[in-house]
Formats: sequence, structure tokens, C-alpha cells
Amino acid sequence: MAIVTTKAIVLSALKYGDTSLIVKCFTLQEGLKSYMIKGVLKAKKGKLKPAYFQPLTQLNLTGNHSNKNSLHSIKEVQVIHPYETIYTSVVKQTIVLFLSEVLSHILQEEEENIALYSYIETSLIWLDTHNEVANFHLLFLLNLTRYLGFYPDTSNIDKQVFNLLEGRFTNTEYKKLTLSGREIILFKNLLGINFDAINSISYSKKERQIILRIIVQYYELHLEGFKKPKSLDVLETVFN
Repeated sequence: MAIVTTKAIVLSALKYGDTSLIVKCFTLQEGLKSYMIKGVLKAKKGKLKPAYFQPLTQLNLTGNHSNKNSLHSIKEVQVIHPYETIYTSVVKQTIVLFLSEVLSHILQEEEENIALYSYIETSLIWLDTHNEVANFHLLFLLNLTRYLGFYPDTSNIDKQVFNLLEGRFTNTEYKKLTLSGREIILFKNLLGINFDAINSISYSKKERQIILRIIVQYYELHLEGFKKPKSLDVLETVFN
């Protein structure tokens, strides 16, 4: 058993019994960790409150990390970067629920990844502090692929076809695994930009839906076991 103090981002909180939660976090120091938080749903005066464990809340936590068990315990927790708008905006809440589901699927390693942690952390702060966020999730997911090892190869970006399976631009179409025409224009708009530039992209609702489906398909092709998130339909409904 080791006592570890680390920054952590909440990925999910699952009710266990009537009073407890199993919380999955992406920690700065040790990657993915799961915690059993006993009695948190009934305790009125305890140090730990259910509100601390909403999706993608950023915490500083002190936990007992066991070498034998996959479930650890939390001694203390503080919310860092308290969000001002994410939990009061329906659009931002829906984006956060969607991204927390995606991140829960793909973050599996129990090891430190400072660059990835920093990307998620700063992206969420950007989301909280900006108003025009309709394209946020698109760019977040595309730029996330840099840290997962399959960001599109842009060395031949002038070519007219993008091969989703190979992750590169080409002139050869291959069944349903390539983008061309209008789709490739929508896709290219997102490449090589940061969040401060996303307001310069004006997608229609339909175009936003198309590009999101393309990015989800790209993930399915490059991440073994990745499935279309259940919250995708909810996200599309909110943006319609």
C-alpha cells in the first residue's frame, strides 16, 4: 500500500450498492486508477462529496494505492480548476458526457503520461472559459489522436483522397475507407489548428454531424475494441 498525492481527472462514477461509488480517474502520476468511495452518497458531513466526482472534474487527490487490489481508496480530495460554465450549460454538459465516455474507453494504461494529461486538462479549461464551443469536441478528438499515435499524416495534404485506414492522404479511393469530395474539405479544415482557431470554421449542423461520424469511424479503425459511444446520439440531438 502506498499513499499517493496526484492530480486526477474523473472519467466515470458508477453507483455501487445504495451508498457507495466506484470512480474511475485518469491520474497524472499513475494513469488510470479506480477508487471505491464507501458511503459517499449518504454522508452529509464527510470530506468526500458526490459532486466532486462529476464527469471530467479535475481533482487533487490523496489515495491509498494498493499493489494487490484493482480498487483503491481516497483519503482526501480537492477540486482544482472549479468549472464556472460546464455544469450550467446544456451544450457543454453534453460535450463533457460524450468525451468522458470516449476517454473511459481509450485510457487503459496504469502509467504516467504527462503530455496526454496536460492536453486533456488544458482543453477542459478552454471549454469552460469560452462560449463558442460547437466544434470543440471535433477538434478535441482529432488532436487527441496525436497522443494515441494515429494523428493523420499531413505530408501529402494536397492530394484529393484521405485513406482512413492508413491515416494518410493519397489519390487512390478505396471502398468506404476513404474520404473525398466535400468530406475531405470538412476534414482538412480541422487539421493543424488549435482551439483558438475553431471559431473560424463554420460547419452547418449537418456538416458537424458528418465530420463527427468520420472521426468516430477513424477511432474505430485505429483503436482495437473501440465502439461507437452511446452518448453520440444525445450529442447529435443537442446540436440539432
